[in-house]
Amino acid sequence: MTTSSVISGAARGLVAAMAMSGLRRVTTTLELVADTPPEAIVEATLPGIFDRIPEERRPVIVEAVHWTYGTLGGAAFGLLPRKVRRRPLAGLIYGALFWTAFEVGIAPLLGLPQAHRWKPEEEAALLADHLLYGVVVAASAWPHRD
Repeated sequence: MTTSSVISGAARGLVAAMAMSGLRRVTTTLELVADTPPEAIVEATLPGIFDRIPEERRPVIVEAVHWTYGTLGGAAFGLLPRKVRRRPLAGLIYGALFWTAFEVGIAPLLGLPQAHRWKPEEEAALLADHLLYGVVVAASAWPHRD
């Protein structure tokens, strides 16, 4: 682990969170996903603050929180040993672990709506965007560096 691997991971985490946001735009528009995890988390953890923000500006707060979380997740990936980060399935496994952490830990802990309902199409959509996140986080500059 080097400082550059953490910084590269953080940058890829930011881009990955942005890519997830794009995919979520599709899945929410198709009504596959009702409440996105970032929306549910912000509403559950910052209710007083969130309610005071004009409704048309709330998506910006949600995206900023999501991108921050994605950046931190990417930096955490950069902390993993290089041998682990370079495994062919590292990104997919990392993304799946993020999805699992939300489903099994964060959603129930915060009492989010997602913890109390099972919609296979929503779960599949959320798993897909977390797998996308992992693939982008694990991507490497060409030629392979870091």
